[in-house]
Amino acid sequence: MLERVKALQTRPWIVALLIGLAAQTLFTVHIDRPTRIMFDEVHYVPAAQAILDLSGPRNIEHPMVGKELIAAGMMLFGDNPVGWRLMPSLAGTATVLGVFALLWLLLGTMRPALIGAALALFNQTIFVQARTAMLDIFLGAFLLWGLVLMLWAMRGQGRAVWWRWIAASALLGLATGVKWSAIPYIALAAAAFLVIRARDARLAKKPLATALSGKDQRHWSGLPAIPALALLGAVSITVYFLTFFPAFFYVNEPLSLPGLFAQQWDMYALQTQVLQPHTYQSNWWSWPLLIRPIWYFYEYDDGAQRGVLLIGNPVVMWGGLLAVLACYWAWFKDKAIRPLAMALLWTASLAIYIVIPKSLGFYYYYHLSGIFICLALAVAFHHFDRGRNRGWEEWFAAASLVAFVYFYPILAASPLGSDQGFRHWMWIPSWA
Repeated sequence: MLERVKALQTRPWIVALLIGLAAQTLFTVHIDRPTRIMFDEVHYVPAAQAILDLSGPRNIEHPMVGKELIAAGMMLFGDNPVGWRLMPSLAGTATVLGVFALLWLLLGTMRPALIGAALALFNQTIFVQARTAMLDIFLGAFLLWGLVLMLWAMRGQGRAVWWRWIAASALLGLATGVKWSAIPYIALAAAAFLVIRARDARLAKKPLATALSGKDQRHWSGLPAIPALALLGAVSITVYFLTFFPAFFYVNEPLSLPGLFAQQWDMYALQTQVLQPHTYQSNWWSWPLLIRPIWYFYEYDDGAQRGVLLIGNPVVMWGGLLAVLACYWAWFKDKAIRPLAMALLWTASLAIYIVIPKSLGFYYYYHLSGIFICLALAVAFHHFDRGRNRGWEEWFAAASLVAFVYFYPILAASPLGSDQGFRHWMWIPSWA
């Protein structure tokens, strides 16, 4: 048995395959519930159908990638709940696998990678978004895998560094093609690249200017800084604009090259407009505290009362806040870089919404932060366990699973006893 465990340690792709199968199975079971459009699917399913029909522009507030992927699912399985939600479910699986891959590359050991993937699987927001035809699940998948490939490029040699960097840039361009909220992460990735290079130069007692060179570098060996950043910008921007290609063939109001650039201003105006108050609006500071989740659906459907509540797993989300603090403490006490990086990533993901000019906020904006908090938990457990295998993270993952099973009926549109059946899960009045 011990030999088999060691074999898995050297073959993470086998573990990743098993995780992917488990995640996809979980996300796919009863994916056709509810049988009707729910919440913001009302915007994106018709927009996806318009892309399939090439009928004309619809829902131009956001770029096209997420809607193109929903359209691909509808092309395969039709204009029905499975068709709407198939591609989001695959993106959910990709997100869980991205957590596993990032932690494997970051820490080089199986245990925290498995724990992080399990927490992502049970954090509930990924589960609900993976079964809903909306955009954020695609945003998280592309963004996370862009970071994974950048991390992979750090350890590469020769041409591999360049190709991994280009692939990462393309994925970040696709993330931007889902939602503009990916743009700050491209800037953060560029800043992290420069900071790591500068730190490497300081530790090697070299002049700071050597950080710009590609020679004799500890990270991203052979990749000069200025070309790397130029490539990051050029590839991501090019990929972003290429995703508008189908719109040039619309029957009504087809895009032209000047119109493509003009549309960006229209998108900005729509995204920054002042909106009317909404029942489920919430402020950024309330999202980590789980103060105002969102009912995506609560109606009589397919012979029963059913509900879908977008709410984070309290064990993961509230416990994750302690993990972020622990990561900062690890830096203060031990000057541990990896915990600091995870804490800063989560903090930045929330701080972005202090700056973004949105008149209304919603809990699903916390989707990326919910992913990063799983990373922070796994890294914090790994750092403070210090190889003693005390099992704290396994107990925490087990508690997360118990909470997930408890909330499952109102995450997966399971039949409820009555129209008041939801009250069993309403711990605080603002959840109702």
